[in-house]
Amino acid sequence: MTSHLSIEALIDKLGGTDIVWSFGLLLLAYAVGWLAAWLVARSIGRIVHRAKAPVDDQTLSRVSRPLRILGPLLAVDLAVPLLPLPDGLLATLRQMALVAVVVVSGWLALVVIQEVENELSRRYDPRAATDPSLRARFTQIQAFGNISAFLVIVVTLAFALMSVDAFRQIGAGLLASAGIAGVVLGIAAQKSIGTILAGIQLAVTQPIRVDDEVVIEGETGRIEEITLTYVVVRIWDLRRLIVPIAEFIDKPFQNWSRSSTALLGTVELHVDYSVPVDEIRAEFKRVLETSTTWDRVTSRVQVTDSTDRTMLVRLLVSAKDSGSLFELRCDVREKLIAYVQRAHPGALPRTRADVHGM
Repeated sequence: MTSHLSIEALIDKLGGTDIVWSFGLLLLAYAVGWLAAWLVARSIGRIVHRAKAPVDDQTLSRVSRPLRILGPLLAVDLAVPLLPLPDGLLATLRQMALVAVVVVSGWLALVVIQEVENELSRRYDPRAATDPSLRARFTQIQAFGNISAFLVIVVTLAFALMSVDAFRQIGAGLLASAGIAGVVLGIAAQKSIGTILAGIQLAVTQPIRVDDEVVIEGETGRIEEITLTYVVVRIWDLRRLIVPIAEFIDKPFQNWSRSSTALLGTVELHVDYSVPVDEIRAEFKRVLETSTTWDRVTSRVQVTDSTDRTMLVRLLVSAKDSGSLFELRCDVREKLIAYVQRAHPGALPRTRADVHGM
């Protein structure tokens, strides 16, 4: 009953004509803003199609959605000061409209960042080529996309708070003289900030890139994803190793494809001293000439050790990447062992003993 009376009192105070006029003006502003946003979105679509830009209809639809909400909100925000309403009510309506404009503007910025990141990621997808520069660009796109989205969220929150008188000081604090970095340092834990800064450092210095092959925590795998706080490593058996990004800054690790994917590998054979090394070298050369995984760059046979029972023959090979190298090493090992078994069966490792009569 009290609420009903208060509404009636407000209507009597404002006057029915003022309320109708205000509502009609807001409705007209909303319609004009919606029409303007629709025309802008349509014009952008025509320009994109006419220029034959690599932007599909789904991307335009996702960008147009917040744009068609932002247009009416801007028109309403501009129309509020023209309403024949008390100053206090006008100030409240203006703050509400301004907060809505700021939030939707932030939404629009996030959508644009995401669509730009998606388009650039498709253009520089490292899985479509082996050029290391493509992997470098792909890594930077992902990293700076995450950083940009984070900054947009912080700035949107700051301006939204500054639009409300009660929270103006809080919003201003987010954009104080220390800047966005100072805000983050003040509201987040030290460890979290260290992780974010490590992510920025990783994006700039690039000790790793997407699709690099690394050895970390005793596991060998490829970099599948780099975020602002962690790295996803795809292990050879399709497991995913989630590594905090600081691990790649503070601790040593192996990067097998930092400047090139080509690798060297060894195969070791323990054979008897009676085996002719020249024959092993000739057979090794024959095996490599028929191999499809050898890159025809490096091949070498060396006796690297000897004990009281056997000598150690090391076979050095090279391949274009780690997968090919693994296959090549297995193939060489299998065929060289078969050759020794076939050509020199008595030269396999064995223990000699002399038995004397009692």
